[in-house]
Amino acid sequence: MEWLELIFGFFMANLLGYGGGPSSIPLMYEEIVPHYGWLTDEQFSNMLALGNALPGPIATKIAAYVGYDVFGWIGVIVALLATVLPSAAALIILLQVMQKYKQSPVVKGMTLLVQPVIAIMMTVLTIQMAKSPAEGIGIWQTLIIAVIAFAAMKWLKLHPALVIVAAFAYGAFLLPYTV
Repeated sequence: MEWLELIFGFFMANLLGYGGGPSSIPLMYEEIVPHYGWLTDEQFSNMLALGNALPGPIATKIAAYVGYDVFGWIGVIVALLATVLPSAAALIILLQVMQKYKQSPVVKGMTLLVQPVIAIMMTVLTIQMAKSPAEGIGIWQTLIIAVIAFAAMKWLKLHPALVIVAAFAYGAFLLPYTV
């Protein structure tokens, strides 16, 4: 039953996704692309780019998109509930525990030492997602676009949505004439 797979896939990815979107995206990717095959790498990449251009939490946008694609409107509801409920329940429980033990070196160590793991997860996801454009437009053009996007967000302080819109425009108007 696909709706049970939706529940399990999104529930596990978001239950283990410590830190929100950045850490849950690689976990969701693992469930959506390699494990269940609901989307291809390219479809996931496109959905992620579009989702990042829209307001709101990325995890719920991914759940809604994939849920609808797999099981229609029922899939949207199922995937959204499986995404939101573990986070909401865990947040309430963790906040109570963290408040009680906030001065504990164990709690401080746990929160600090999980951050490198999340950084590595995001790096692995970035490498996997860079494969498709590198094959399609070439490694050099992919790297140049990545450097420009990084510079626009880091030093020019442009909002990521503007950078994504600029990339869409480049892809739509300039890229067809260069490929």
